[in-house]
Amino acid sequence: MRVLPLLLVVALFAVALARDAVDGWVARTELPLLAVETSVEVVDRDGRLLRAYTVADGRWRLGARADQVDPLYLAMLLAYEDKRFYRHGGVDARAMIRAAGQALANGRIVSGASTLSMQVARLLERGSTGRWAGKLRQIRVALALERQLDKDAILGLYLTLAPFGGNIEGVRAATLAWFGKEPARLSPAQAALLVALPQSPEARRPDLNPEAARAARDRVLARMVQAGVLSVEARAVATRAPVPTVRRPFPALAPHMADRARADDPVALRHELTLDAPLQRRLERLTHQTVEGRARRLSIAIMVADHRSGAILAAVGSGGYRAGARAGFVDMTRALRSPGSTLKPLVYALAFDQGMAHPETLIDDTPVDFDGYAPQNFDGRFRGRVRAAEALRLSLNIPVVRLTRAVGPARLMAALRRAGVRPELPGGRAGLAVALGGVGVRLEGLVRLYAGLANGGHAVPLHWRRGTAGDRARQGTPEQIVGPVAAWQVGRVLSRLAPPDGAPALPLAYKTGTSYGHRDAWALGFDGAHVVGVWIGRPDGTPVPGAFGGDLAAPVLFSAFERLGAASTPLPPPPAGALLVGNADLPAPLRVFGGGGDANGGRASAPLLAFPPEGVRLIPGEAGLVAKVRAGVPPFSWLANGRPVLSGARRREVTLPDPGRGFLTLTVIDAEGRADRTRLRID
Repeated sequence: MRVLPLLLVVALFAVALARDAVDGWVARTELPLLAVETSVEVVDRDGRLLRAYTVADGRWRLGARADQVDPLYLAMLLAYEDKRFYRHGGVDARAMIRAAGQALANGRIVSGASTLSMQVARLLERGSTGRWAGKLRQIRVALALERQLDKDAILGLYLTLAPFGGNIEGVRAATLAWFGKEPARLSPAQAALLVALPQSPEARRPDLNPEAARAARDRVLARMVQAGVLSVEARAVATRAPVPTVRRPFPALAPHMADRARADDPVALRHELTLDAPLQRRLERLTHQTVEGRARRLSIAIMVADHRSGAILAAVGSGGYRAGARAGFVDMTRALRSPGSTLKPLVYALAFDQGMAHPETLIDDTPVDFDGYAPQNFDGRFRGRVRAAEALRLSLNIPVVRLTRAVGPARLMAALRRAGVRPELPGGRAGLAVALGGVGVRLEGLVRLYAGLANGGHAVPLHWRRGTAGDRARQGTPEQIVGPVAAWQVGRVLSRLAPPDGAPALPLAYKTGTSYGHRDAWALGFDGAHVVGVWIGRPDGTPVPGAFGGDLAAPVLFSAFERLGAASTPLPPPPAGALLVGNADLPAPLRVFGGGGDANGGRASAPLLAFPPEGVRLIPGEAGLVAKVRAGVPPFSWLANGRPVLSGARRREVTLPDPGRGFLTLTVIDAEGRADRTRLRID
């Protein structure tokens, strides 16, 4: 009887030694690399996939977590593959004993004992399943994995690495390829197929062997009834569902912007953009429809932004992301092109803002020569004296060149830079031709300009990344391009343009443009919330015979606004200080534009504000604000923030009414319509 306790002690000691030996064996395990390479993903503002990229070996492998997957699929997976997953330590001893007993009783393998942890071990090492050495290695790695990772992490590795046929790995890639959707919501039939595929992914590929896929799926469904996961009725419905027979393409929306995001941050695995996937999809269809059937080298680009937040909502760089005559791989939202007449609204806004003109001001559309530069209207006609608003709506060249000369090409270029346009001059020096398109700009820059006009004259820093990157883009006080009154006046003028033939009457302010030689057709417009820019032309810069912005681009602009998915937001009401009168009621110097010189370019001495100086902070005296002007021809008119405060003044030093606290733009206009202005702050 004394031998029995001794044997028990020896047995316990042997068990302890064996346990320690196994423990040491597991501890010494060299684990495979757990940082699995996954596809780079580009997602929209709501987390919807815009585009994914294959990993280095050409496989689609999207990272997945349990909380991204339908709970029904997870329940089926565990019931079918590893029902004690959350209770074992990597190896299910009960399942091994059962499998061994069934094999002995039947003389063949009836069921497996591989746990999900063991399958993850095999997937990590790309190991085999049939040999004893391979199985032993899987057991060792599975036990080691359980010590390094929690169950959810191991399950996530399976959901990321499991093969589903061809170059598809992971449940998210599988649901996109076979069902065209993310795995968050799956039908019982879909979930059962996903459980069945990894066991024999090539033999059961639905697109190649649909009957084998159906049979495997139905076996899973039958097991789910036995396991209590599905009801008999649910199984009956699921078995009648068809299996997919076509592999769907992966999302490839916004390819140019996706490439841009990846180049901007090459190490990031996930890029969160401000784009809206449904809108992007609708506009990509629109661009394809626009160029389809047209000249084979024609391309198109569209950009949509919310001018209130600066978020870019859609960006289409071409009519199709493919090689060929259209050069679809070239992102034409960022290509340097001539803007044609699309800068004219800014010229008018600057003239309005500086008190040189008003929408009702009369301006001459007559032959003119500025030191050898004699601009012509597009149609070669002259209309005599017209209102500034009409000259802008008709896109007349001569009046805008007159205004540009008075404003100064350098000021125009400075305003473009404040707007974020980043213009590039071919010769390095700005001339009067800048107003007619003699400067290089990009569609993205023009969208920024029109966003600024829509935003009360404040520059809008557009951004396409969500989160901190977008926040950084919005930091700081936006620059003032023009004052709010001038910006609103231009918007009001452009909103009265008739829509293109067949287009709906939307509340838009818009302008078209055609560059020299018909190389670029433009249309840009905004409502109270959004700004849209459209470019059509050839990427190689060759002419497109007969291409006009009004004929080609404007209908696309209106179609793009229709596809925004909501009713157009009305344009804002007039701001304080807006002068809404006819020509006869304007101050005398604003009734007819003098242009600061004669028709041949001779320049008399223009007025110059001597006091207060630019950028000063003043406290007005008891009588009001003192102002002084040098040169110019009296009488003078004085405007505060665009509103007349004193007319007919012949003295060069005047006292103006106290304008109140805040920022002030003070303008003086002489008898010949020439003006000067200064910005200051009143405390």
